[in-house]
Amino acid sequence: MKKVQTGQVKEFYSNSCLVKTKVGEFSCIAIKNVVVGDFVEIEIIQDSKKTLGKILKINKRFSKISKLINNKEKLFAANVTHVGILVTPTPRTSSEFIDKWIIKSKISKIKPFIINNKIDIKQDSEYLKKLNIYKDLNLKIIDISAKYLKNTDELLKFLENKCVLFVGNSGAGKSTLTSKIIKKNLKISSLSNDQGVHTTSISSLYEVNQKIKIIDSPGMRDIELTNYSTSQITQGFEEIFKASKYCKFNNCNHIDNDGCNIAKYLLNGEISKSRYNNFIKLVENNNE
Repeated sequence: MKKVQTGQVKEFYSNSCLVKTKVGEFSCIAIKNVVVGDFVEIEIIQDSKKTLGKILKINKRFSKISKLINNKEKLFAANVTHVGILVTPTPRTSSEFIDKWIIKSKISKIKPFIINNKIDIKQDSEYLKKLNIYKDLNLKIIDISAKYLKNTDELLKFLENKCVLFVGNSGAGKSTLTSKIIKKNLKISSLSNDQGVHTTSISSLYEVNQKIKIIDSPGMRDIELTNYSTSQITQGFEEIFKASKYCKFNNCNHIDNDGCNIAKYLLNGEISKSRYNNFIKLVENNNE
C-alpha cells in the first residue's frame, strides 16, 4: 500500500474527519478549511493501535458552498454538482426560498433543480402556478413522494453520476428523502470512527451503488444572501437579466424608471411578479 493516498472526505467532526480512498477508509486529524466532499492527499500512519491518516493537502475544488454565520462565511461542503431544492405544499415553500437557493447554487458553480415533494397530498392551483413559473424557466422539476416512495426511480436516475445536496425548510422531507435513498435512518447515526452514536457531525457524504453521492448537511436550510453584488444576484434571474439589456437607460433601477423594459415584460406576463419582487427585495437588501 502506498504511503500517500488520494481520497475524499466522507464525514467531518469537530477535530477529525473520515477519508475514503481506494484502499480503505481512514480517520484523519482535520486541517484548517477541510470540509465534506473535499478531495485530499493523505499520508498513511501506522501507530500501535490502528492505521490513521494525516491530511497533507486539499486538492482544487470545482465548487464549494457556504453560509453566512455571525457575518462570516462558513464553508459547509465542496465538489457538489447539484442542489435539489425541496418544495412542498405543506408546509408551503415560499418563492423567495426557491429563488435564494437558485442564486446561491449558481454563484457556487452548482446546478439547481426542484424536487416537488409530497405529491400524495393535495396541491392547489396557487401552488401549481408557482411550480409552473420555474417550469417555464426550464428548471428541472421532479415530482415525488419521499414518504411513500412515489416516482423516486426518476429522481434516482437523474442523480446518477452526480453529487447532490438536498435543501428544504423544516418539514419539507429532506431527512426522510435522504434516509430512504441511502437506506439508513439519519436520526440515529452511528459513525465509522468507532465513536458510537454521534450527533455533532457537521455533514456527511453517502454513496449509493457507487453512482450517486449525497451530502447531508444539517446546517444548510434557509440562507441569507448578503454582501452580494447586483450582478451576482442577477445570475439567479436570467429572464430579468435578458429583459434589462433593453432598458432605455443603463442605470435603470427597474422600479420606477421611464423606459424600463422589465416593467413591460411584467405587464405582459413574461416575467412573474413573485420573481420580480424577490429580485428587487434581494438587490435592495444587499445595497443597504
